[in-house]
Amino acid sequence: MKWWTVMASSMLVAITGGCGGQEKHYTLQGQVLAKDEAAGKITVKHEDIPGLMPAMTMPYRVKDPFGMKEVQPGDAIVADLIAANGGKDYWLQSIRITDESGRKTAKPHIRHALKIGDPAPEVPFTNQDGKQLHFSDFKGKSVLITFIYTRCPMPEFCPRLSSQFAKIHEDLVQTPADYDKTHLLTLSFDSKYDTAPVLRKYGLAYLDDHPEGFSHWDFASADPADMRQIADAFGLDYFEEDNQISHSMDIVLLTPEGKIAQYWSNEWTTAELESSLRQQAKSSIGHRGPKG
Repeated sequence: MKWWTVMASSMLVAITGGCGGQEKHYTLQGQVLAKDEAAGKITVKHEDIPGLMPAMTMPYRVKDPFGMKEVQPGDAIVADLIAANGGKDYWLQSIRITDESGRKTAKPHIRHALKIGDPAPEVPFTNQDGKQLHFSDFKGKSVLITFIYTRCPMPEFCPRLSSQFAKIHEDLVQTPADYDKTHLLTLSFDSKYDTAPVLRKYGLAYLDDHPEGFSHWDFASADPADMRQIADAFGLDYFEEDNQISHSMDIVLLTPEGKIAQYWSNEWTTAELESSLRQQAKSSIGHRGPKG
C-alpha cells in the first residue's frame, strides 16, 4: 500500500473529514526506516491505526525535538499522531523508543546522493515499446520524472500522480514550442510485472488511447539492480512487502543538458511542476532530443 505527503494527506482528509482546525489524536506503532533530520521527518513502517488508516509505510513530520534527536533508523517506536485541518496537516509528537536492537541492521539512508547540477546516472531502462533508453537520450529537452508501479491499489497515490502528469502532457500539447523541448518519464519500481506490454497498456489509459503521445511521454521500468541505483542517486525510498511496493512520491526535473535541476519530495502542485518544466525548456537553445 502507499503514500507520500501530498497523497497521504488526501487519505487523511477522506478519513477524518472536513472538521476545520480540530485536532484528532491517534497512536502510531511501527519501525523507523529512515530519518531526514534536515527536513524534520522520519519514515515509519507502521501497524494499522484504528479509525484512520491501514498498515503502511510513509513519512511523518516530527514536532518533538528531543524525540527527533534520539530516534534512529531501525528503532521500534510508539508515538502520538496528530491530524488537523481535516487531515490536511499531520505530524508526530511524544515519540517513545520501545526497542533499539534494529539499529544494528538498519541500512544507512542517503538522501539525494546526486546534488543539483550533477548529471543523471547513466543507467538503462526499457520503455513501453521495448526500447532501451538512458537519461542522456533526452538531452536537449527538459525532463520531468516520476516513479510509480501499475498495480498500485490506492487511487489517491500512483493513479493520481499519473493523472497529474497527464494534465501536464495535455497542457503542453497546446503549446508546440514547449512540447518539442520537454519530455515526461514515468519509471516503474516493479520490473517483474511492469513489462513493456503492461506499461504500454497503462500509458495508453493516460494518453486517451493516442499512441503518438509516447513520443513525448515514456513509461519504463529498470532491472531491480538498476532501479536501486536510480533510487539511491535520486534519494527515493521504496520497500517491497506483501506483493505491494511502498514508495516515496518523488519528482525529479532534469535540465536539457541531462543534469539535476530540481527535486520535489513532498509538497508540490501540478501547476508548479509544469511551470518548472517549461522554464527549464527555455534553456534548451542549440540542443535537440532524440524524439524531437
